[in-house]
Amino acid sequence: MKLWTGIAMIAWALPVFAENQATPPDLPPTVSARQWIEQDPTVREARSAQAAAGHSAAMIAASPNEWTTRLTAQRRSFDDGGPASKEWHAQLERPIRINGKADLDRQLGETEQVIAQAKVGEAVHEAARSLLDLWIDGLSAAQTQKLFQEQQSFAQANLKAVESRKKAGDASALDVSVATADFADVERQASLAASNLAKARAKLRVRFPGAQLPAQPMADPRPPAEAEARWLERVLEAADPLRIAEGQLRKAELAASRASADRVPDPTVGVFAASEAFRRERIVGVSVSIPLSGTYRDERMKQALQEVEVARAAVDRQKRELETAVAETYADATGHLARWQLSERGATATGESARLTQRAYSLGEADLQSLLLARRQFLEASRAALEARADALRATYRLLIDAHLIWDLALE
Repeated sequence: MKLWTGIAMIAWALPVFAENQATPPDLPPTVSARQWIEQDPTVREARSAQAAAGHSAAMIAASPNEWTTRLTAQRRSFDDGGPASKEWHAQLERPIRINGKADLDRQLGETEQVIAQAKVGEAVHEAARSLLDLWIDGLSAAQTQKLFQEQQSFAQANLKAVESRKKAGDASALDVSVATADFADVERQASLAASNLAKARAKLRVRFPGAQLPAQPMADPRPPAEAEARWLERVLEAADPLRIAEGQLRKAELAASRASADRVPDPTVGVFAASEAFRRERIVGVSVSIPLSGTYRDERMKQALQEVEVARAAVDRQKRELETAVAETYADATGHLARWQLSERGATATGESARLTQRAYSLGEADLQSLLLARRQFLEASRAALEARADALRATYRLLIDAHLIWDLALE
């Protein structure tokens, strides 16, 4: 057990690796997340398959070889017309694994269990990623709706101001029409944002029954805690797809060894007893039958050896895919973070511009078109900042999930 096991979890802000980190504040707590993940059908399916793999391992270790009984009854007649002899024959036999096949079968069963356990871990990991995506989608949709609600209030205030200026003779009917159209457009976008939030909540609720989004904003993104090489190392250590591929390679190697051992056929050993010649002859004996190895067994061994190479190539492919995925996720985390920082500065600048233009308009120093343009620029900058925030958090949190650092994923 590693050094950090049993030590209290570190704070989210600290850039330190551990077996498990404190859950970021805008994600569901570990207890809730694990409860929702365990209810996921793919996780339940994988756990049932794991239980089945345990029975399969026991079957392989026991082998399908079972005792076989043979009973024969016969009536022997003689040409001289004498009485017929009633005779019988009984035999008990069973194939016996030789050449180390029993131990190979036991190892094959254990490998099946290891693969099944890795598949459980991968199902939990994929469910966690789905929960993360749906959760971030929901939080982003909630903040987008809030943004449009604020813009709706601003547009309504602008419309009232234009109507007041028209009554005072400082604005035209065209200005009122333009402000009315602008308010209607903001209302349309606000309605769309509300619909998107309802869909995001529904998707989360259907996929993970009982999951509800909290009334809190998304946190500020932070840069990845370590360099890309360290993240790659940590993800590869925890990667269940790689464990599955390595388990399949181990299984193929054992199957090849089993096929090689099977070139020496298993004998069938039995004991028998018989009664013949009016029960005057009692027969007791031992029987051994051995199949003769031929082309089929040789070709099966060659096939198994090629399957080992297939499995070995699959391990290399899986490792490269993981390396590519980590590189992409790390690039997303750093790139989206920079984009969010730029977008936040842009939103701040356009927000100040909109505030000053609003004031200038109220003083008669700016026209309506300038006011609406400033507000729309602020809206677009704010939306871009929200999208960048969500993308940066999604990528950063995905690194934590892929490395099994939160939600007790390391326990799988």
